[in-house]
Amino acid sequence: MKNNLNEQTKENFKKLVQLVKILRSDNGCDWDKVQTSDSLIPYLIEEVYELIDSIDKKDHKNTKEELGDVMLHLVFQAEILNEKESYKIDDVLENINTKLIDRHPHVFSESSKPANAKTNWERQKYLEKERGSRLDGVPNILPSIIFSQRIQEKASSAGFDWDQIDDVWLKIHEEINELKFAQKKKDLDSIQDEIGDLLFSVINLSRFLGISAENALRKSNKKFIRRFQLLELKVSDLNRTIDECSSEELNKLWDDIKSI
Repeated sequence: MKNNLNEQTKENFKKLVQLVKILRSDNGCDWDKVQTSDSLIPYLIEEVYELIDSIDKKDHKNTKEELGDVMLHLVFQAEILNEKESYKIDDVLENINTKLIDRHPHVFSESSKPANAKTNWERQKYLEKERGSRLDGVPNILPSIIFSQRIQEKASSAGFDWDQIDDVWLKIHEEINELKFAQKKKDLDSIQDEIGDLLFSVINLSRFLGISAENALRKSNKKFIRRFQLLELKVSDLNRTIDECSSEELNKLWDDIKSI
């Protein structure tokens, strides 16, 4: 049964590659034929976020569909570069297979058994790509929260990290006090700097606890939207608008909603 599944997987993947080739051919789809690597970027980003949203919602049926949409874009990008004779999809697959083996010597080589697989992965990337800094390789286009956590992870993999979580908490309290001091001075530049430092420290705490700060904030945003919309409904049931309610009334309704 296992071999049959593997054969079916190979056939399905080959079929997807062939379908993209047909869509890109002279007799293919007018829209698909004119796409470029650059023109597809907005759609790829959209599909990735739709995939993330389905994972957040634990909508496994939709996740299956969104995974397919993302996979289509990966094959699409590879086919465009194949047409330019840059490389084939087989080159992409061979490259990632080799990378996985090389960066996991603790799994695929009996001679290497590092204690920390994450540290080993980062070190292998640093050595393979001959980077000038351990922080290199994180795309600047990433959202700031993800970017912050990734550079902190890279610094940690190089041995630059707090010894214990109490130190992280002390740093957060230190940044809060510095922000309060900047606020008292009414120095907007300093306030901005200190808010940035505080956010950086909170993200550091998330990393130390093994939590994705990006995921945590995204879920909190959704939670706030859900609760605020409930607040609007409750106010509407009172035949009033939010603007007509006092802060005390809104806070009372908010506390009620949070307890649900």
